[in-house]
Amino acid sequence: MAASIAVIVLHMRGRGCFSKCFPKLHSCFQRKLGISTAAMKTETTNKKDEIEPKGGVKSFYTVQEERMEQAERSVLISCPSKTNEKKFMKYLSRHGDINKCFFYESYGTYAVVEFAHKESLTSLHQGTAIPSVNHEAAVPFKSRLLSLKNTGSLDQSSGQSAPLCQPQTTVPMNDLILRLSNESSIDQQISSLTEMHQLTEENVCLRYLVCSLLKDIAAAYFPECKVRPFGSSVNGFGKLGCDLDMFLDLDGISGRSLKKLKAGFSLEYQTKRSASERAVTQSILSVIGECVDQFGPGCVGVQKILQARCPLVRFAHQPSGFQCDLTANNRVAMKSTELLYLCGGLDWRVRCLVFGVRCWARSHSITSSIPGAWITNFSLTVMVLFFLQRRTIPILPTLDYLKELAGPLDKCVIDGNDCTFVSDVSKIRLQDNTETLEQLLQEFFEFYGSFAFNRMSINIRKGREQNKSDVSPLHIQNPFDASLNVSKNVNATQLERFVGLCRESAWMLQQREFNAPPANGAAGGTKAPWGLAALLSPSVSQAAGVKSRRGKKREPASERIKSLLESLKDQGGKATSLGAGKKTCG
Repeated sequence: MAASIAVIVLHMRGRGCFSKCFPKLHSCFQRKLGISTAAMKTETTNKKDEIEPKGGVKSFYTVQEERMEQAERSVLISCPSKTNEKKFMKYLSRHGDINKCFFYESYGTYAVVEFAHKESLTSLHQGTAIPSVNHEAAVPFKSRLLSLKNTGSLDQSSGQSAPLCQPQTTVPMNDLILRLSNESSIDQQISSLTEMHQLTEENVCLRYLVCSLLKDIAAAYFPECKVRPFGSSVNGFGKLGCDLDMFLDLDGISGRSLKKLKAGFSLEYQTKRSASERAVTQSILSVIGECVDQFGPGCVGVQKILQARCPLVRFAHQPSGFQCDLTANNRVAMKSTELLYLCGGLDWRVRCLVFGVRCWARSHSITSSIPGAWITNFSLTVMVLFFLQRRTIPILPTLDYLKELAGPLDKCVIDGNDCTFVSDVSKIRLQDNTETLEQLLQEFFEFYGSFAFNRMSINIRKGREQNKSDVSPLHIQNPFDASLNVSKNVNATQLERFVGLCRESAWMLQQREFNAPPANGAAGGTKAPWGLAALLSPSVSQAAGVKSRRGKKREPASERIKSLLESLKDQGGKATSLGAGKKTCG
């Protein structure tokens, strides 16, 4: 099948050094990127002699189209827990060649099967029955979500073990801290965290397949429509278990841009008219949401949230385990996704730093999966990108620079806002920044621990601070609409907690007790939490004197640091108590 994962593109700059330090993660990246095998083989560890890929890096939309086409040739099958994989594959192979098959668990055992040709699905459907029982009736909707039944004709071995299932969620926080504590450097800790948290090849395939299953429902009304994933699922920064955001794309329906003849006859479709585009979007989502609720196998808890600023249909897809949001007319969100995808592919350190900062934020409840007054993952990611733009030698370019490199085909205006930027990664030239992940993580905390949030806003279009245009505690300009603040929901208390934890984390990374592995591990070879592992420990917030959201006003950061220093002296300079917390954080 076509190689490439829709979530990342790796810029070749600096990969030689990376491969020497982190061969395991580097090889994992190579397996998942749109980079030709030939380009990989020509890579050397000498940075000056490194060979850039020629035509190997694919654009965001190219990868999306390839993934969607693969999903159109795939089916999702619910299987008995101890299915014989070999016999299962032999049975399905009667319908055609199979490119890929993997198993996972979610309310039972499921298999994703990708056929080499779409015609195989026709053969498969012809041999698939609609269930019929006495006490209920089945809606005869022929989806590509199937169930494997054992009629007893196949010889099942009594000792047959369950098939190997691919992970769909991240490791628990306690296990993560334990694994990171056994790494030999903070750089390796951040890289290992990225490898453990990032979406797997199989998980990405499953996300596109769920979108394809939803498209089958919407196609009853709009045969030429597409359902595209956006956000964390495809921008390169999603972690296992993240929600699936989907966009019902009707822009590709033929006839929208058909030119009328200046003379002679022409035909137009008769259509329903509505007062506004928003009203049309609400009507479409209302109908599609009802169909998903009534006819979508495995779709439960359907909510039609049509009065929101961006109308959506929310539901849980039990076979995949994903919490899903379906929107329409959300083209700006797609451009934001493409922009993050592009930034994550320019330098391997971008994704690693985002994963490290996001995990740190989640472990201390700076971010949350529940809507509220805290910082969102998108806002936090933009803050990381802005920090990387503000380095002495910038690691990331500004959005204005990316716009200057854009060609005629990159031109994009949405709702009067210019969303143009270059899509060809090979046109972008970056300066040679050699800072390590450890340096970047520490200076990220120092940067925002002293940032003038009371006066300045964050603007990745210009790559510099600007005077705030409103009184919101945290002001991050929308990359494509300067009048919008994407962090307007954040209140002063949450921002204060973020700043306080940044200061404490920056201080900890400066201390020998925290920034290097202990000389001697505990019994059984387990090391006390250090480096990033120590920063993720829930007890760090307590040791730093950071209060809960309902706590009293905190003392100044300098006093908290002084108290922590005294505490460390009393313990003989040992910091192992910071890793004593056992509570698992989401």
